[in-house]
Amino acid sequence: MSQQEIIKKIGNSRKFSAAEKFILKKLITEIPEHLYYHGVHHTLDVLDAALTIAKEEHLSATQLRLLRIAVLYHDAGFIKVYENHESYGCELAKEFLPGFDFTTREIDVVCKLILATAIPQKPSTKLEKIICDADLDYLGRKDFNKISTSLFNELKIYSMIKDEDEWNERQLQFLSSHKYHTRFSKIRRDPVKQAHLEKLKDKGTGSTKKHADE
Repeated sequence: MSQQEIIKKIGNSRKFSAAEKFILKKLITEIPEHLYYHGVHHTLDVLDAALTIAKEEHLSATQLRLLRIAVLYHDAGFIKVYENHESYGCELAKEFLPGFDFTTREIDVVCKLILATAIPQKPSTKLEKIICDADLDYLGRKDFNKISTSLFNELKIYSMIKDEDEWNERQLQFLSSHKYHTRFSKIRRDPVKQAHLEKLKDKGTGSTKKHADE
């Protein structure tokens, strides 16, 4: 997808703010290409999920605006660092958003939303629950395997995962402990996530049996 196509995806200037287009262009040009999972495609996926969830949460125009901005900034920290990228994403928001007439209070809300996506997620407000569920929306979708594979390949580059057995075990632990927070995600995503979890359990059992037979 070209830069022009990505910009078009989030809308035209009459509908979306200059602040959104600014950070999106920055993501397109500065996010490392080897981030197979955390690339700009992930940010757009989270934006789609957040807007879908938000439709059922009766947000005000201001809340929706802050949610959108937070989503676009939530992985911007990967421009500079890999681990603890949420903190750097918050710093970028503090640096750039005043230039788009965001108030100190609004920037504070955006930062809290960004930081809420850090694992383990512990959201407390409605907006925090939405962005957290949107960030991990794929856990309860049919494209789970494809997306999780992209994360596996990304983590291998940073030597944060050894092999598929270790990855499957980590996935099993993560899905077992993860919980959705919004009504939409609990109803529409959790059942599919549980199905993925059961498949991972079966895969783990098969792996254990294989090693026992060796």
